[in-house]
Formats: sequence, structure tokens, C-alpha cells
Amino acid sequence: MALYAAYAGNLDARLMSRRAPHSPLRATGWLNGWRLTFGGEQLGWEGALATIVEDPLAQVFVGLYDLAPMDEESLDRWEGVGLGIYRRVRVRAHTLDGEEPSWAYVLDGYEGGLPSARYLGEIADAAESAGAPHDYVMELRKRPC
Repeated sequence: MALYAAYAGNLDARLMSRRAPHSPLRATGWLNGWRLTFGGEQLGWEGALATIVEDPLAQVFVGLYDLAPMDEESLDRWEGVGLGIYRRVRVRAHTLDGEEPSWAYVLDGYEGGLPSARYLGEIADAAESAGAPHDYVMELRKRPC
């Protein structure tokens, strides 16, 4: 079973239960050395799409899912892997139990553009419901859109 580090909208447990119904949430944690940003404005129907980029001074809150093999293909389709929108990258998530090798989806495009207010609100709501610290959620809510 692969360990998937979900960020942005995929932090929403209700959405993930529809997208990957056989894949339970194991823990929450952080991707240290990564930053949440947006890009691919021309690909999104309401603005730029969430992604992560390496940044030694930043960190991104994540939910870690034990992704069942039967859910991998459907999640890849949802994220547009076959269309070249997102690709998988190996990351190391940090939890209370230590470092967890996992993977995340990264936009296969350039950083830049603004998300819609609705999309950014959904990302902040998902982070809050997943237990992200208040200051992290507030920073998401204050981002430009």
C-alpha cells in the first residue's frame, strides 16, 4: 500500500472518501521544505490550481492516506495524471511518529496565477477540518485570489 500525502482540497475527508473509498486516513503531518502555491491558470475552470513547490523555508500541512491499489488509478484520473496536469513526486512527510516516505501530486506546469475565492475557501475549510493549526488556516484565508 502506498502512502499518499494529500494537501489542499484532498485534505477534505469527505471528498477523499469518494475519490479513494478504500484508503483510510493514517495521520496528519507536514511536508517540510515545500510551499503551497498555485499555477496552471489556463487549466482550471475558475483560476489557478493548487500545487506544491520546493522551498527550504516553508512547510505544507498534509493528510497521510494509506492508498489502496484499487484507488490509485481513480485518484490519478481525478488529478489528471494521464492528461499531464499533475504528476506524482516522492516526498517525506513528518508526523508525530517520525518521517514517512510518501508521494504527492505536483502540477506539471509553471507556478503563477491566482485561485478563485471559492477554491481557496474550500482549501482553507479542508485544512481546518483536517486539524491544521489555526495560524496555517488563517494564512490560507488571507491569500490573494
